[in-house]
Amino acid sequence: MKRYNDYHQELILILDFGSQYTQLIARKVRELGVYCEIYPYNHSMDAMKAMNPRGIILSGGPASINEKNAPLCDKGVFDLGVPVLGICYGLQLLSRVFGGKVEKAPKREFGKAHLYVGTKDKFLDGIKDGDIVWMSHSDKVLTMPRGFVTLARSDNSPHAAIRNKEATIYGVQFHPEVHHTPKGKRILKNFLYKICRLKGLFSPKSFVELATEKIREESQGEKVICALSGGVDSSVVAALIHRAIGDNLQCIFVNNGVLRKNEAEEVIAAYREVLHLNLKYVNAEDRFLKALKGIKDPERKRKVIGRLFIKIFEEEAGRNGSARFLAQGTLYPDVIESVSAKGPSATIKSHHNVGGLPKRMKMKLIEPLRELFKDEVRIVGRELGVPENIVNRQPFPGPGLAIRIIGDVNRERLEILKEADSIIRQEVEHNPAFKHIWQSFAILIPVKTVGVMGDERTYANVIALRVVESEDAMTADWARLPYATLDTTARRIINEVPGVNRVVYDISSKPPSTIEWE
Repeated sequence: MKRYNDYHQELILILDFGSQYTQLIARKVRELGVYCEIYPYNHSMDAMKAMNPRGIILSGGPASINEKNAPLCDKGVFDLGVPVLGICYGLQLLSRVFGGKVEKAPKREFGKAHLYVGTKDKFLDGIKDGDIVWMSHSDKVLTMPRGFVTLARSDNSPHAAIRNKEATIYGVQFHPEVHHTPKGKRILKNFLYKICRLKGLFSPKSFVELATEKIREESQGEKVICALSGGVDSSVVAALIHRAIGDNLQCIFVNNGVLRKNEAEEVIAAYREVLHLNLKYVNAEDRFLKALKGIKDPERKRKVIGRLFIKIFEEEAGRNGSARFLAQGTLYPDVIESVSAKGPSATIKSHHNVGGLPKRMKMKLIEPLRELFKDEVRIVGRELGVPENIVNRQPFPGPGLAIRIIGDVNRERLEILKEADSIIRQEVEHNPAFKHIWQSFAILIPVKTVGVMGDERTYANVIALRVVESEDAMTADWARLPYATLDTTARRIINEVPGVNRVVYDISSKPPSTIEWE
């Protein structure tokens, strides 16, 4: 039964045309208290009508609207009777639909620009002449679409913000979703609250309530097995499902052999003594290492680990009254990076709990966090009372150290990486001065270099350090750690870890690189 605080009553649909910023639109909308979902630009009209959205946002995209096969949404989007906001490519698309003319600009506009308001409108409330916006386009609207008026311009875009005279259809040439547009969030808030006339029903509390009901409906009173890793995602999933079904939840922690130093002991203590969950420990270290033997390709590693995980859980399900449901901590970035189902974006890599799952599973998946970003999951965890030391824990990939060992995974190489990783955790992750760090970890590179230790020549392994700052893992920048911290960490690794004589620091950002190396 629907309730007043069901945030789906205020659903905003985001149609994705392939922009690198589409996920930022979703995050900003949710931060403003409104639930939204991303779908491909060609999402069916019948499906959209059935969802009864309160507004639609058309994302930007890399294509030109004048290309032969330019991505186009169903024109019925503009006849649904709900407000529409086109961003960058979305502006150009609606201009074309309504008879405007879009051509390649004689001067491309990338980076900061100044906005000048020409027509007052509640959509631009709080925006003043000269306010900075972020542009990223080579096409621009030259002839206004029929029935539209110009609200604002920039130096190179005469129609930087437009509005339909009769309907609540808006378009902006700039990107209000990026932090480079300082008042962009204010513009989005104006669209949501003053144009779409929403109340803002989405919050961690409302998510917990609705997710709890959904879990009860999905599980149908049967047992659910929850895969625990010790990380934020699986911890929040366990707390959420326990809230919904109580003793029908059976948590299982599998030691896959590629965990960090002492991690198995730490995880068991946290879940049994702090969260008081019904936990079963399965030591499958030998099985995973045997399955990984000789595999160097990272995609194969992920799939091998994912499939073996499922096999083990299915075995455990048979020992637990034939449980039919498996709960996982899949997050939105996992889904986006693994498949292109949400829009015309490229597959980056498979995640063990998305692309690594077999097509035919004996158990049905329950993934209550599938549409959330990491920062939203942390907020939900706090709402559920998950301890801060777990909520604030750095992300750790499902395939564990297997994808931080470039090349073969064996016990010898694992021990080297575990020791190096333990040191960087001590120096960075567990240091209160670096709470802002998103992830900090070590990578074992499959090369050896010459060194000198105790006046003797060495030929030993290289450890790379990866430390990044981020908000949601969709984008990330390398952390400018103090030289003293880098120096201490490198010296400790070289002196304390046998088989290592060199440490390097990764100073690449995402994009173009990913956070993990594999």
